[in-house]
Amino acid sequence: MSWKEMAELLRQPLFTVGKTEVSIASMAWILALFVVLIIVSRFIRRILRTQLLKHTKMDIGLQYLISRIVGYVVLVLGLIIGLETIGVNFSSLAVIGGALGVGIGFGLQNIVHNFVSGLIIMGERAIQVGDRVDVGGTLGEVIRVGARSTSVRTNDNVVIILPNSEFVSNRVINWSHMGDQNVRLRIPVGVSYGSDPREVERILLEVAAASSNVLKDPAPQVIFLAFGESSLDFELRVWTADMTRRPGVLKSDLYFAIWDRLKAAGIEIPFPQRYLHIKEPVRVEIEAGQSGPA
Repeated sequence: MSWKEMAELLRQPLFTVGKTEVSIASMAWILALFVVLIIVSRFIRRILRTQLLKHTKMDIGLQYLISRIVGYVVLVLGLIIGLETIGVNFSSLAVIGGALGVGIGFGLQNIVHNFVSGLIIMGERAIQVGDRVDVGGTLGEVIRVGARSTSVRTNDNVVIILPNSEFVSNRVINWSHMGDQNVRLRIPVGVSYGSDPREVERILLEVAAASSNVLKDPAPQVIFLAFGESSLDFELRVWTADMTRRPGVLKSDLYFAIWDRLKAAGIEIPFPQRYLHIKEPVRVEIEAGQSGPA
């Protein structure tokens, strides 16, 4: 088979959509066009984010949003122009739109939901790249906000890909929203009933003041919570900006210091105890011929 005959074969229409004939060559052209547009779109986004928008006063989240929107616009416009070049009649795409509507109704709800959620996230800017978030127990730093999913890197250096719908329909804790990195941590402490509450307060405040990772303003605070079942319950409240991404480490350091200081002061940290009191047995007499107690 010659090249001319092969070219004619590839141009033979396989089926018709509306008034547009679809052949192997046209499908290959559309596929190649789509791949090229994706590459160009990503290249433009990278140039905008790393070269142009980097030198502006916009925050990282807004820079990311603008680069993504420009990338999508380039992709859509390039696809429309490319399809018109090969003679695709867009009025005939109403049939495809109807078919896609049926497909969305049955099998693409989650994809569309996540895509719309991604647009909402980018538009409201409630979640931005670099934010520290907690979504359904997943705690980490947002490293990417995509059209369908958002990537979060945990403290274990594990990247978790979450559907965008979880950020819209669920409760999200954003530890660094609006650029404020200050976070308050709560350290519960229980001591025995024989302890002096004022001495406990003084020790806890001294422990907080001795930590370089605890902010002096706002100042640490000790709250006497309650008279517990087996302990006097306190709560040390401290603010930090450096340990926002590692709150567990700061809590551990404070607990170590609290333990050492309370032990040195002779203050006991109790644990729940239960005492079982058994009364003296009661004597029961049973008369002859009776099956039960007299």
